[in-house]
Amino acid sequence: MINCWVKKINSRANLKKEIEYYFCTMHSTAYILLGSNLGDRMSMLLAAEDLIQSKAGVISAISKVYETAAWGNTNQDAFLNKVIELKTSHSPADLLSLLLETELELGRVRNEKWGPRTIDLDILYYNFEIINSDKLTLPHPEIGNRRFTLVPLCDIASDYIHPIFHKSNADLLVHCNDQSEVKLYSQP
Repeated sequence: MINCWVKKINSRANLKKEIEYYFCTMHSTAYILLGSNLGDRMSMLLAAEDLIQSKAGVISAISKVYETAAWGNTNQDAFLNKVIELKTSHSPADLLSLLLETELELGRVRNEKWGPRTIDLDILYYNFEIINSDKLTLPHPEIGNRRFTLVPLCDIASDYIHPIFHKSNADLLVHCNDQSEVKLYSQP
């Protein structure tokens, strides 16, 4: 459990200081993959981060940004991807709902599986929980098969142990059969 104190100080003409203390308790850690291949991809990733931070918890780590060819349906523009570590008090189901709401706010339209999208937000891990429901599967079932997920995930959680495979993310990356190029993105 992580306890954090945020102190906000407002001063009015040097006469009065107001101090407000906000206490938040974050119980869980989630790793979330962010991806975009429509519009201003970098702006979409940053907007998603801002919305996630405002709705779901505290972003405590952010990977580098990588550019990759589309996966699944390859006849579309390249994606930008990154992974964030989120400290949250929301349940996995509630977090999923907040992420789906965020996708809608950022213009995500679900027309086809693996189709182009303004934003894609996937929960990769939630603590060490294993969930298999109609709406949510954790850990994400494709983590070990996708370099575009594992490379940024290893930036911030290389030693994290997959609760089903009992291997670190670094080990999953070494043994990943996906040989797609994942290149560090540098803004033009």
